[in-house]
Amino acid sequence: MDNFTIAVHGGAGTILKEDMTTELELAYFEGLQQALDISYAVLEQGGSAINAVKAALVILEDNMLFNAGRGSVFTKKGVQEMDAAIMNGKDLSAGAVAGIRNVRNPIELATEVMLNSNHVFLSGKGANDFAIKQGIKLEPDEFFFSSFRYDQWKAIRDSDNYSLDHTNHQLEELMRDKKFGTVGAVACDKYGNIAAATSTGGMTNKKYGRIGDSPMIGAGTYANNLTCAISCTGHGEMFIRAVAAYDVSCLMEYKGLSLEAAMNTVVHEKLVAIEGEGGMIGVDAKGNAVLVFNSAGMYRGVRDSKGLNNVAIYK
Repeated sequence: MDNFTIAVHGGAGTILKEDMTTELELAYFEGLQQALDISYAVLEQGGSAINAVKAALVILEDNMLFNAGRGSVFTKKGVQEMDAAIMNGKDLSAGAVAGIRNVRNPIELATEVMLNSNHVFLSGKGANDFAIKQGIKLEPDEFFFSSFRYDQWKAIRDSDNYSLDHTNHQLEELMRDKKFGTVGAVACDKYGNIAAATSTGGMTNKKYGRIGDSPMIGAGTYANNLTCAISCTGHGEMFIRAVAAYDVSCLMEYKGLSLEAAMNTVVHEKLVAIEGEGGMIGVDAKGNAVLVFNSAGMYRGVRDSKGLNNVAIYK
């Protein structure tokens, strides 16, 4: 098979053109395109799907615009706690981390968990200890600071509110301008192997060590060569309850649905039924890519060996 495909997302939610400046819109487009180009080059050179999704996420985690890695939001305590997961559809191997701090690229730590820990999921201080043991790059708190994220947090830090991610600083606008800040990638390589990866800073002002769907295998991230590779972005609690990513795989495996039909069923029917807002990106082992969301927008892009190269934000 010579087909290969990469798709990425940078979060979904109430993303409206009237709220976006031309400069900011261009910056989002450039960030998504850079992630596509770097990961596409990996696939073009015969690299694996797993290396392609990791490469895409490193770019997005290093971009302050996205709520993952360097751009992660502030928790109730005024720090960043990050989650990430990666899964290889070839052998169902997977690695995930949650509640980690000061790790420059959480997706690199998730990959180390998959390859070198004999475990799937590490959290908190233990995950950070493992990062140090594996020589993963750490950064001081200042590296993750942005006045934009700090102002978001300052607007709600004295309340019990949490926010999914937002652009406008005024408190009354927080719920109107909901964004589910996550980054993700799915890929199909030249050999018909697929992979998925997801990374997030979670919710602004989150407390109690809250963890969303992103690092949970089957909820926010899943890959199986027999069916699909999926990365989700949305209101994490609902995606966990729906076991959203794995449900797409199940609909394909047990009901014989196509990737597109299965993703539409989960996003537009099953999630909607429990008021789950957001979206997901997916690929199958033939290189087909589907990007679906039930929110106003989703930062997204797809590029394949047949010449498709598309980056979009709104519906």
